Amino acid sequence: MSNNKTFTMIKPDAVANGHIGAILDQIIKAGFKINAMKYIALTEKTAGKFYEVHKERPFYGELVNFMSSGPIVAAILEKDNAVDDFRKLIGATDPSKAEEGTIRQRFAESIGANAVHGSDSSENAEIEGSFFFSAFEKF
Repeated sequence: MSNNKTFTMIKPDAVANGHIGAILDQIIKAGFKINAMKYIALTEKTAGKFYEVHKERPFYGELVNFMSSGPIVAAILEKDNAVDDFRKLIGATDPSKAEEGTIRQRFAESIGANAVHGSDSSENAEIEGSFFFSAFEKF
């Protein structure tokens, strides 16, 4: 993935609350193209592998449990300056500190149940996108 692609997940809280369509609509209206997308449920093992980078952090177990608590929507998005533009679109991790109109301000419940994941770098977007999608699933 180059700097024009990023990875996102609509998390179990936003899926359970029926926000998939509204979040995807906001993403598309912000100029992102969806290059790959799937609706799946993570097992604890799969969620643990994805978040392995956080294994030594105190929130790891809670994060794995949360991410395996219900289905998610994983997607690869494309747009110029994708990573930075998407991070602005989703807002701060803490929804109470997120700017008005951002995805997390509109749809997140808390710091832990914050509606969406967004890659923090082009390198991580490539790693994360490849975790969920094969070369045949990416457009």
